[in-house]
Amino acid sequence: MGKIRTWGAIALAAVCVACTSQPTDDQTPEPSAAQPGPAGAVPDGLEDYYGQPVEWRGCEDFATSPEEETAVGADGLECAHLRVPLDYDDPEGEEIRLGVLRRPAEDPGTRIGSLLVNPGGPGAGGVPTAAALAPEIADTELGRRFDLVGFDPRGLGTSEPALQCWTTEERDAYRVDQVADASPEAVARNDADQRAYAEACEQRNGAEFLASLGTTTVARDLDVLRSALGDEGLTYLGYSYGTRLGSTYAALFPDNVRALVLDGALDPDADPVEQRVDQQAGFQLAFEAFADWCAEQSPCVLGSDPDQAVEVFRELVDPLADQPAAAGERLLSYPDAITGTIQSLYAQDFWPVLNQGLMQLSVGDGSTLLLLADVYNGRSPTDGSYSTMMDGFTAVRCVDDPPITDDEVLTELDRRAREAAPFLDDGGEPGPLRDACAFWPVPPNEAPPAPDAERLPTTLVVSVTGDPATPYEAGVELADALGGRLLTYEGNQHGVVLQGSDCVDEIATDYLVDLDAPAEDVTC
Repeated sequence: MGKIRTWGAIALAAVCVACTSQPTDDQTPEPSAAQPGPAGAVPDGLEDYYGQPVEWRGCEDFATSPEEETAVGADGLECAHLRVPLDYDDPEGEEIRLGVLRRPAEDPGTRIGSLLVNPGGPGAGGVPTAAALAPEIADTELGRRFDLVGFDPRGLGTSEPALQCWTTEERDAYRVDQVADASPEAVARNDADQRAYAEACEQRNGAEFLASLGTTTVARDLDVLRSALGDEGLTYLGYSYGTRLGSTYAALFPDNVRALVLDGALDPDADPVEQRVDQQAGFQLAFEAFADWCAEQSPCVLGSDPDQAVEVFRELVDPLADQPAAAGERLLSYPDAITGTIQSLYAQDFWPVLNQGLMQLSVGDGSTLLLLADVYNGRSPTDGSYSTMMDGFTAVRCVDDPPITDDEVLTELDRRAREAAPFLDDGGEPGPLRDACAFWPVPPNEAPPAPDAERLPTTLVVSVTGDPATPYEAGVELADALGGRLLTYEGNQHGVVLQGSDCVDEIATDYLVDLDAPAEDVTC
């Protein structure tokens, strides 16, 4: 529930951008190898990786679910695998491969370079996100001047090997039986579940591979990709967790940055406890905005008085803790009802679906809420398979940050989270619910150094006033830390660049194309 999602991954899965994307060209590229790199600085011992040829071909085999096939396989898109070392301290050792997709610039004569995009998560894939964004930039300045490039971080999506901790059957079973309270018995069972998950991750992937999945290593992969594509400097658009990847890159490779747009920011210096509480408060504000909107609809499952919305919502979902609701051939559990609700609060476009799902639940049908929870968990509605997203979300966090294991700290965190988000409070006593990171088989990596703002070009940080997942103030803090400009968007959604705001997109485009950052902080 603390997972941070991004627009690219949500839109593709929830509203099937893949089903409506239009081809950007009428020709599928023939396989070809290009070697525009190495470009820019090349670390000693990594010359072979930084200068490797990129063998582009069609993307038909790069869809990891039936829902992605139309968008990822669209004409005009090209795909490849990029070689990187498993361990950068042993570049002569084992290699792994990253899946990469690009939409070539429409006007090669005025092409600036590559615009690399990361959708966040951590755990979301850049290949389907770039495919979903490709129609959005068609016939625009960005589409004419940049190759749009998305990559699946190591272990995720089309990258090889692919991370898997639980099978489909194991994750389905966990979602039905997942702990729904913080009683002592539930805490003990939760610890057992989380320990079993961590052990499965180690057994099925190996400790060395798990240790390589952190953001610092992915930032180094990003620099290999930049060079192999022939770009002297990185031009980057990162959403949500992708802002953490971007700021980590800026700390490690400040002289290799051309332009950074960081949308839906994570504050890299935020205390993890405060960050979780702030996120819960953000979702509460989003729920209240949903309740205000719903009160004007007919019908509204929460009623016409927004002040009563939390109470009505709890009356709908609380019984699921004892008796899951029918959802076709499956069951909607209490945790999945909460997850489906959270999923819908990421963007106002999903509010009608949430209203519909809660209306159905009021008559005993959990189908729509379960579908929303499936989107959040990366479960295909077509074949029931899971993407690598949830395993990646856990594995990256566990390597990036020290776990919270102290019972008193966890209990206080639970208490404060309930206070911050009453609509998520089941009324029980707070307790020390640990996640899998408390039992992770490899220690967290050392944190990267803080970015040196004096060595960076001007960056652009975008923050939404009503962002439910990454609070607005985090964007303020990140812009300050990077010495960049802050673009404020007044709205209720998670991320905004290339999502329909002409004001935001004009500012972002001027910055990415001409490096023309606003003279001061601006608001759309």
